[in-house]
This record gives sequence, structure tokens and C-alpha cells, in this order.
Amino acid sequence: MLSLGSLAFAAPWALLALAVLPALWWLLRVTPPAPRTVAFPAIRLLRDLVSREETPQRTPPWLLLLRIVLAGLVILALARPLLNPDAALPGSGPLLLVVDNGWAAGRDWPARQEMLGRLIDQADRVGREVAILPTAPAAAAGAPRLIGPMVAADARREAQALQPQPWPGDRRAALAALDDLRPRGSMHAIWLSDGLGADGDAELAARLVRLGGVEVVEDGPDRPALLLRPPVADGLSLLVPVERARSGLPQPVAVRASGADGRLLAAGSGAFAPDARRTEVRLDLPTELRNEVTEVRLDGQSTAGATVLLDERWRRRPVGLVSGRTESEAQPLLSDLYYLERALSPFAEVRRGTIADLLARDLAVLVLADVGSLSVPEAERLESWVRGGGMLVRFAGPRLAQNADALVPVRLRAGDRALGGALSWSVPARLAPFAADGPFGGVAVPADVTVARQVLAEPSVDLGEKTWARLEDGTPLVTAERRGTGHVVLVHTTASPEWSNLSLSGLFVQMLQRLVALSAGVAGEAEAGGALPPLELLDGLGRLVPPPATAFPLASERLAETPPGDLIGPRHPPGFYGTSEARRALNLSAAVAELRPLAGLPPNVARGLYGSRGELDLKPALLTAALALAVLDLFIGLALRGLLPLPRLRSRRGGMAAGLALLLAAGLTTGITADGARAAQPVTGGPDARAVQASTQNWLAYVETGDRGVDATSRAGLQGLAEQLNRRTAVEAAGAMAVDLETDELAFFPLIYWPMTETQPAISEAARQRLNEYLRQGGLILIDTRDRGFSMGGGSRLEELLRGLDIPPLAPVPPDHVLTKAFYLLQDFPGRYVGGAVWVEAEEGRANDGVSGVVVGGNDWAGAWAVDAQGRALNAVVPGAERQREMAYRFGVNLVMYALTGNYKADQVHVPAILERLGQ
Repeated sequence: MLSLGSLAFAAPWALLALAVLPALWWLLRVTPPAPRTVAFPAIRLLRDLVSREETPQRTPPWLLLLRIVLAGLVILALARPLLNPDAALPGSGPLLLVVDNGWAAGRDWPARQEMLGRLIDQADRVGREVAILPTAPAAAAGAPRLIGPMVAADARREAQALQPQPWPGDRRAALAALDDLRPRGSMHAIWLSDGLGADGDAELAARLVRLGGVEVVEDGPDRPALLLRPPVADGLSLLVPVERARSGLPQPVAVRASGADGRLLAAGSGAFAPDARRTEVRLDLPTELRNEVTEVRLDGQSTAGATVLLDERWRRRPVGLVSGRTESEAQPLLSDLYYLERALSPFAEVRRGTIADLLARDLAVLVLADVGSLSVPEAERLESWVRGGGMLVRFAGPRLAQNADALVPVRLRAGDRALGGALSWSVPARLAPFAADGPFGGVAVPADVTVARQVLAEPSVDLGEKTWARLEDGTPLVTAERRGTGHVVLVHTTASPEWSNLSLSGLFVQMLQRLVALSAGVAGEAEAGGALPPLELLDGLGRLVPPPATAFPLASERLAETPPGDLIGPRHPPGFYGTSEARRALNLSAAVAELRPLAGLPPNVARGLYGSRGELDLKPALLTAALALAVLDLFIGLALRGLLPLPRLRSRRGGMAAGLALLLAAGLTTGITADGARAAQPVTGGPDARAVQASTQNWLAYVETGDRGVDATSRAGLQGLAEQLNRRTAVEAAGAMAVDLETDELAFFPLIYWPMTETQPAISEAARQRLNEYLRQGGLILIDTRDRGFSMGGGSRLEELLRGLDIPPLAPVPPDHVLTKAFYLLQDFPGRYVGGAVWVEAEEGRANDGVSGVVVGGNDWAGAWAVDAQGRALNAVVPGAERQREMAYRFGVNLVMYALTGNYKADQVHVPAILERLGQ
């Protein structure tokens, strides 16, 4: 290697080619370019006959200089210049790379692989072999093993295949792997550390020093590996502990909770104090979302230690409450469920209902408060549920004391023990301390909690084994029995203050919390002696992946007897075990007792940081520049030979004509119209396209009758009415749209026009249901019989078509009806004909905002509204005055406003304005 200050050449022999550049200059200078071909015109002989541009005899100097620079760049690139080259590797033997590839290395694994590649390249340049020693046990090989020494090409492949592992490294085992190393010459070791301390650090460093010298590369104090501990429930929140190996700098952290489908359910942030190595992040989650959380992750930390998987143990378990007292008998502050619900709400999902309803859903705990004798079906259902993993908790009371059934853990005496009774005490009894090995072990018993009344258990041989809590006199307060994989628990006093003040204390909440935590959850427990197969496991980057072939099932007995930290390794990586219905989470944090920084190294060990090496290979940049100049030279050569003619400016007149034609085509295709253009026509397409258009614009709908003439008139009439609405009101009507009562959705339209014909077939039952639903939702139908002098008494065809519709009694429109003043003040409602009565609902109630859902008449309104494409009326009105057509339009406007605004104009606030208009 040739070094020139901050610049070095990895292949200095290639610089000898620079001596060839003068010869290349001479060769390019004496060789002229190919002659240029000039096209001889066939007609205009006198124009452009003599070209003013001549082919040069020699290569232009600027082109010659360009090619010399190109050749120089290629020569320099082959010499492989290095900017700020790394210092030469000490020693003469193989280079030993010790790589920490445990869980903490996954945080910035690409930087470690880049460092590995740079070191291997440096060894390759001086012809030294490379040996690689990963400190984490391999998934297949078990203990760490030494790879090499080998040539740099093989080492490069091994380094690329190296991956971080989701378990801690074993540096003592890595030290043992060096026993078989017999180096040739003095070695130099570089330890790519994860910055964390572990057993065997000092011994491994001392061994590397004896081999010839060692340099330790680690992360700086501003980029430590973080460890996420399992969250702790705090009311409705989750407190997530975060730890780091060293303190000294403030550091923000962000935590997010996700569901099984990857949805973000909650996020929180916190920060390490400068002198702190632990902080907590609070995640606020509703009960429903908390039960969906499957993993909690640290942002910016792609490691298995920055991921905590949550199974059933962290969920807010559903608890059902059933009371033996009726609602009419229970008072709020004396009800058992009142105190149970408030004690369970902070950490459980509370449900009320009957036994059958509660067991029909997923349930972890069922609490029966003073429920006496159960029916045979209820008892059988409960027995099966308990044996399947459920927890039944029963509280005593008057009913249970007199009518106890067999679904209790111990046999009870008839009656109960009360103050002043035959089996009583003179003062209320206090609770005895809980057994340390019992389910309530470690919970302090307040001195002010007393029991004045309880149900007694019959003495038996196993009564002591079944007793979880006692009074000071030794009588049981809480007894339990395991049945199948579940439990039956009995609290021998009430859940209300009637027999004891236990329900008024914090001890009540703690005891219930222990009982809920003891339950198997909604998924149940694994069968005793069963194996939990790997379901989804974490890789070294903290991602859930399918289990590899090297992962083994986890025995449930071993999981219960062995600390989780002793299980994690190549055979049992962290992740989910079991089945999709009953998963058990195994987290890496259980295998890491404490995070501490790397320490105890010999004083002569050099220490550096990742990214501190500034060596930059200039070969790719030089080759890129040479390639760009080569492409430029190619285009210049083609242009000088006439093979790449430059474009000439065409006639400006032709360009203007083309531009005008393009603008004209654009105007025609975009459909630009002047003010007062026709309304848009409904699109043709599938049901989805029709539904989108009907729901995004206001359309006036008409019923297709099958008569082409009538349907065309309906379409033209509603089209004309839509144009009048757009001109006169704030309503933006898109136009007319046909509907089929048998198949189309009617809820999109505020108004449906239904013309009657003699040949129209009767509607089906499905169409009647659609129409009834449309009317109940507030729709309006205008039924037009289109016969002069219509009356309700003589419409036999109308009665036949409307049979089965939920239409209330009808009456002629009264003078003060909202339809007469919705927009215009009207006294009659002419169409193409006049004189016929218009009928509406006789009594407008509260339903549908007091709006009549049906308007019936026979004046052929669509015939009066119909216009052609130029806006001219299609039909004459009878008796024949344009004033009649204007009043028909006004009725249509009032009808649409009535359908859109309801009885708004019936408010008293409009009376003064209406009276003023009437006076005018």
C-alpha cells in the first residue's frame, strides 16, 4: 500500500499506467475523426450548396483533453485510492475478529457488518488470513465455535451469513473455543462488542492480549442497548419498565403496543434522567384494547430485548357477576354486585348477566354472590366449565347458608355463625395473617378488617389443605378446591358490608386481584404433562417469524418448575409457544438479570467506537465519473460524424396551428360547457358505480314502469325540475335517475316520482318491503296517476298497486299544510292538468319529522316539467297557459324542499314573513 498523508492507494502498481497518457495524447492527436457526410439537395441546388462547417483535420483539443481525463480517471480507479485510510494492522499472523452477536447486537447490526467487511478488506489488501469467533451460541451448533483461519474471500462470505441471535452471548464458551487456535505468527484481535458486561469478560480480553494484542470496538454512551421488562398493571394503564447499561446522558424513549394483526393500539414516551439507568413508560389502554395487545416494542431498538410479548397473563380478564338477590330487592349501597364491580373494575373486564348468558361468552372468572341452590342444568354447565379451566368464586349470604348445593369446595353446616347466636363470638373477629405459600401470601392484613357473620365448614381431614384464609379463631374465611384444571373458591362471608367490612377495605381489592390472576384466563391452561410447540419466535432483530427447525417444544412441567431465564437459548428461543388458542409467551428479559457496561478489561486494551473509522474508498466515485465522461464522449462523437443531427426550429405558423388544434381537442374532451348547461346524466356501470354516484350527488328518482313513453317523460320532467331547482334555490340537483323497485337501493334519494300506468305489473313482496323501509327511514314518494280529475275513491288500479304498503290514512292537503309554503306560497298544485285533489297523510305525527311520506295526485306533473335538450317544453298544459306551467314548477320546488327540510316552515318564526308575503 502506498500512503500519501490522508490518501493511500491499495493497488499502487496501477499508477504506472499514467506513463502511457502522453502516448495516448499523440495517438489521438494524429488520428483524425471520420469525415462528415453532407446531404446534397436534389432540387434547391443554389441553397446550402457550400457548407460553412468543415471537417477538422485533427481531433479538437478540448475533445482530446476530455479523453485524456477519462483515461486518467480509469487508471486512478484501478489504483484504488483510499481517503483517510485505516492504520495498518499490527502483527503478521491471521486477523481474529471476535463478534458479539447476542441479542444486544441487533440494535445496529448493519453497522457491525459494515465494520466486519472493512476489516476483512483491510486484511485482504495485505494478504492476511481472517478468523471469526461469534460469542453467541449458534442455533444448530450449540456452543460458540471458531471459524477459520481462512482467506479473505471465505471470511467475507462467513461475515455476510452471520446474524444476531435472540439470546445472550456466552463469553466463557467463546473463550473455550480459542483453545484449539494455533496461529502462525503474531495475531491481532479486534473485538466487536455490544457494550454489555457479562461473565468471562476479563478472561477473554486477557487471552486475546496474549495472542498478540486486542482492540475493543463498542457503542458510545449515547447509543446504548435498551432492555424492555414485562409491563405492570396500574389501574387502567400499563407501566412498561425500560433499562439501560450505563447512565450519564439523558435519553428519550418511545414505546408502542400492537395487536396480533400489527395494528398500533397505544403509544407512550418517557426519558432517562442523566443519572438513571431505569425509567417507566405509561400506556393508557381501554379494557377492550388492552386485551388485544400481543407485543410491546421500543422504537429504534431492533432487538429481541426491546420486544415483550404478552399472553393471557397480561390481559384484563373477563369476570362475570351474578347476584342471588333480585334487582327490586337489592339497594345500591347494600348490593353485593356494587362492591364487587368497583373492586374488580381497575384490573378486570366486568360483565353482568345470568349464568347461561355469561358462560356463552369467553370468561375467566365467574362470581356468584349469595346464590343458593343451583338448578340441575346450571350446576352441570358450571361443573363442566370449571373442569375446563374456569374459576368459580362464591360469596356467602343468607341464601347460600340455607340452600348450599354441591358446587362448593367444602361441606357447610346448615345456618350461619353470627354475633349473639348459639355459634357466635362476643366481638367481631379479625383475620389471621395469610400463609406465605398460599395464594394470598405477602398481602398484609389490616387490623380494622373484621367479620361479624360467616358460614361454617364441617370439619374434615382435608379442610386445612383447602383453606386459603382464616380468622383469628382458626375458622376458614376462604376455602378452595381444584376440580379438573379449574378452581371452586368460597368466601364464607358476604361481598357487601352486611356481614363484614371486608368489602370496604383495600384488602378486598387485593384478594380479588389475586384470585383473578390465579385463573387460567379465557384460553385455559395447558394440560399437565403436555408439550408447548413453538408457534412464533423472535429472531435477532426482534421480529416474529415462523419457528426454525432447530427450535424444540417446551414442556409445561419444565416451564412451571424452571425459571424462564434458564430456558432461553438455541433450543428454546423467546417467542410464543403453544397453540393459537392458548399461547404462552417466553420473553428474553427473563434471561437478563441486570444490564451492566463492559468493564474489567486490561489497561493496555485500546477501545474505539463504531463509525469512528473514516476510511473512504474512492474507486466507485472515480469509475462513475469515468462512465459519465465516456457517455458524453459517445454523444460528441456521434454528433461530429453527423449521426446525431441537432433538431432545427420548425415553422412557427405550423406550431401555432398544432397548438390551437390541441387546445380545441382538449376543450372538447373535457366537456367545458357554458353557464346553464345540461345536468349530468347518470353513469352506466355496475351496482357499486351507481351507488357511489347516487350517494355523492342529489338525484331525483323516478320509478321505471316498463312503458318507454312514460319513462321518457318522467326522465325529462325530473330533468327539467332539477334545472329549475339549480336556478331558483340552493339545492344542487344532478338530474334524474331511474330506479327499479325490485333491485335498487332507495335510501339514496329524498324524493321518488312514481307514475302509474294501466299496463304496469304489480310489485313483488320484496319491492313492498323495500318501499316500506324507505318510508320508515323518512323518504317521500310522489304517486302520479296521470288522469284528470283524480279522486281517492275511484282509483282501483292505484289500490291494487299499493296493496301491502304501510301507508296511513290519506286526506286532501289542508290550507295550512307545510307543502303550501315550503318555498313558494301556493293554494293549488297544478301539473299538466288542473283540478285534481292532492292527498297526503291525514295525521302527521312525530315519525319522520312530521313529514308525510306519501303524496298522491293525478295532475301529470312530470308532463308539465318535461323539457328537451334545448330547454323547451315538450308537452302542452291544459287548459293551456304558461302560468300553469310556472305554478307546476313551483309545486315541484315546494315538493323537493318539503322532502329535504321537513316541517321547517311550520315553525312560528316564519309566520311574520309569511303574513307579510300574503299581504303583498
